[in-house]
Amino acid sequence: MARQSPQRPDADEPELDDTDAAAAADEVEEDRPPADRALWDEVRIDPVEIALPAGTGFTLRAYRQARELTPTDVAERDQDDPFLARRQVVETEEDEEVVILDEEFAALSAEEDDEDEEKDAKSRRKGKADASDDEKAEADEDEDEDEAGDEEVPVFLTHKGRLLLFKTPESLVTFIRSGAPNDLSQLDSWNELSERLEPADIAPLDEDTYELDLVVENLRGGHDAWDHELLIEAGEIARDLAYALRLPAVLDMLSAGSSLDDLDEALRASVNGGVGGFLGRRRLKKIGAQTASLGWRTIVGKISAVVDWRD
Repeated sequence: MARQSPQRPDADEPELDDTDAAAAADEVEEDRPPADRALWDEVRIDPVEIALPAGTGFTLRAYRQARELTPTDVAERDQDDPFLARRQVVETEEDEEVVILDEEFAALSAEEDDEDEEKDAKSRRKGKADASDDEKAEADEDEDEDEAGDEEVPVFLTHKGRLLLFKTPESLVTFIRSGAPNDLSQLDSWNELSERLEPADIAPLDEDTYELDLVVENLRGGHDAWDHELLIEAGEIARDLAYALRLPAVLDMLSAGSSLDDLDEALRASVNGGVGGFLGRRRLKKIGAQTASLGWRTIVGKISAVVDWRD
């Protein structure tokens, strides 16, 4: 219990010493209600805060079934993509386009690419299946497409392939109320949000706050300095943004079996206790800090290149 100062006989109010003042401030802080989440729960949209090398901004994110969404239109964006000049497009035997990523990272990952090509070659040598197998394969493909349509996918406050980031809650609310075109307006709860949203509502939860600006430097610090939570959360938001913004190069770099996906899995395993955590920490020691930092430098650069900053 906090100690109270003796009250003067002629004083209207008791004096508080430093201890009492601090206790009173804590009580005020505790009595202050947290940001109301009722609106966000109703509209199934969340405020998000993202820190990038160019600054920190607020945006919105939702998850919906893929079949309910129209992807953002990237045609105009890709005409001015600063990374296109650094890509090399080649034709495979199946006339499919293959995008070669940032050349430095691609060189470090060349061994992985060779392994994938060897697997593809073995697959092609197996020959053709009989007719019944073909029919079964087609049925399985249709089933996969149905499942993909039912999968929940991320969608952000974007427009024409660019992520809209706002430096203040007020500017974000002003934009939403303005009725300006954006990809979230296709959601059935968008009108309700635009009518009820106030600047005080823009208070992202801790799990919706991401610091992509710190990832590269953290990785460069070496294995012992790696912030597991920071890097795991960075992977989550990067995958969401890459899907919503249609950044196939970033999705490839974070796809299953890639070196950065191996890093993510090892980080997740290492935060657990027991044998799994021990094995995860051993796997981390085998992951090259240079490759990881170089890959993430490319990812952060590609995401930053498609951000539309708003005051």
